[in-house]
Amino acid sequence: MLNVFKTIDHMLQPVPGNEVVKDSWIRLVNPSPDEIRTICITTGVPEDFIRAALDEEERSRIEVEDHCMLVLTNFPIMRGPDIYDTLPLGMILTPENLITVSLEETAVLPCPPDGSSISAHYHTAKRTRFLFQILYKNATLFLRYIHQINRQTDEIERHLRKSMNNAEVFQLFDMEKGLTYFTAALRTNGIVLDRLLRLRKSGNLKHLLPLFEEDEDILEDAIIENRQALEMVQMYSDILSGMMDAFTSVISNNLNHVMKFLASITILISVPTMLASFWGMNVGIPFMGQAEGFWLVVGLSLLLTGITWLILWRKKMI
Repeated sequence: MLNVFKTIDHMLQPVPGNEVVKDSWIRLVNPSPDEIRTICITTGVPEDFIRAALDEEERSRIEVEDHCMLVLTNFPIMRGPDIYDTLPLGMILTPENLITVSLEETAVLPCPPDGSSISAHYHTAKRTRFLFQILYKNATLFLRYIHQINRQTDEIERHLRKSMNNAEVFQLFDMEKGLTYFTAALRTNGIVLDRLLRLRKSGNLKHLLPLFEEDEDILEDAIIENRQALEMVQMYSDILSGMMDAFTSVISNNLNHVMKFLASITILISVPTMLASFWGMNVGIPFMGQAEGFWLVVGLSLLLTGITWLILWRKKMI
């Protein structure tokens, strides 16, 4: 999908016909080969720059050519209630445009996919600031998902205390896998942010990275947020790993308690069953032919069952 936007009267508005004009933002989401070819011809961007963001296994990096620069980063995405992943997001700076490329829609980008206008503090003519704002939004989105994982972990923990199945453990496993993806993405994103901080003063890149007032502050804020997200994801990953080990033991312990209780019940039931079996033999037995014999056997069964229950209770088996 190809959309072109431009800031007009402080509004991020779609360009009619998606025509590529100066100071516009070109938004590519899972583009077709024809759309890729059109953008490459119109802007002069190498096709490899666009296709790099369409590879799910690509890592964050920066590539610079004379007339354009690729900033490849990774953004978080939810695949399900407990499943998290990351995908690459390519941002290509040219002297006249900013191009973003991704395989799927993402909340990192400011504009809705339906192409409607939106009031925002993004300015497509200030491409460097726009780039830094996207990077900052990406870091904050990681933080939001990390807090969400923490809340989900607390909820699962409450269920696990009384659980005897593996469903919650599998949920924790999915979230731990997502945190692993987050850790790898945040580390490589941090390398990209640090390199941008060094490149911002390069005289050879002023035509690609023109700095306006407050641009550097946005980049530094993005670096701080990314570092905070990395620290938090590492901490929660360690906690989650420990919880999985602990609650695997809890589930096993809960099952042992149930088995112990069932074994105790079996012992209690076996006492009257055994007595009934003895008095049901087709041989001479005590109380045979006596009307009160049945009640005497029942009373003896209750007495022995009570004594057995008392012994089990003192041994804390019930």
